[in-house]
Amino acid sequence: MARPRVFVSSTYYDLKYVRADLQRFIEDLGYDPVLNEKGHIPYGSDEKLETYCYKEIELCDIVIGIVGGRYGSDSHHNKGYSVSNVELQSAIKKGKQLYVFIDHQVMTEYRTYQANKDNDTINYASVDDPKVFKFIDELFNLPNNNQIQSFNSVMDITCHLKEQWAGLFQRLLSEEFRKRELDIIDEINYTSSTLKSLVTYLTEEKEKGNTTIENILLNNHPAFEELRKKISLGHRIFFQNKKELREILDTVGYFDCDFFGEGNIDYVKNGINLTISDDIFDEQQNLKIFTPENWKDEYISTKTCSPPPPPSRAPRPPKATDDDIPF
Repeated sequence: MARPRVFVSSTYYDLKYVRADLQRFIEDLGYDPVLNEKGHIPYGSDEKLETYCYKEIELCDIVIGIVGGRYGSDSHHNKGYSVSNVELQSAIKKGKQLYVFIDHQVMTEYRTYQANKDNDTINYASVDDPKVFKFIDELFNLPNNNQIQSFNSVMDITCHLKEQWAGLFQRLLSEEFRKRELDIIDEINYTSSTLKSLVTYLTEEKEKGNTTIENILLNNHPAFEELRKKISLGHRIFFQNKKELREILDTVGYFDCDFFGEGNIDYVKNGINLTISDDIFDEQQNLKIFTPENWKDEYISTKTCSPPPPPSRAPRPPKATDDDIPF
């Protein structure tokens, strides 16, 4: 089974105990640590030793950079930088997942360096060369991939990495789930497109007089699903003519407003007016064949009805008086 390969980059002598602890931490997680002093980097005879370190970074998934107080050995590839500096630069150029940790004392004195960059007479207690601060400056100025944390002990590093890698794993799971959702949507879209093409083909075949094709198209008429949604019915609807449609609407409690039986079908239920266009029926009042492409939303529509005004009462006759008695 493939396991993540984690490259640990730093100067060695001042940080060898940190490197050893990180090796154990990485192995305990089931990942493969890559440390130069442990023989994890294969060297050849064709190029300088540091070149093979940079090549190994390309084969790793994660790079951990530790910046301590020592500058380290000068790089032959990039003048003015150490080998560990160039290792981090290689990781950045190759887009590796990079985590940089800076010794707390170095980070504290780095603030002093920022305020005195032009003063070459200052001696710094935490580093053996001000170039360390210069490189930290470059790391903070990176536009991205600059996960930079200070640390007092290796436990600060491992705790941060645990949280970060747990977050990466959670994101991976979320993206996998999202990918499955997108695959399902793509499959649905493909199926829908295929069905539309099939319906178009069947419509063309129907025009040639094939009654079997006509029955298939009728069974999948867009009016059935549209009406089912409009009246919020839980089961499938099927009708072949206007008479059968009226019977369905009567059954589900819709009141017929189309008293003369001509034109559009108008029904009312619970203050909702349902209108079905007469254009979906032919002269014999049978349902016409429609494809999803030539179906229009306005063929079946609903709107809220205003409640009828309360019936007005007839005026009561005036109460009779003694003057009205005819004797």
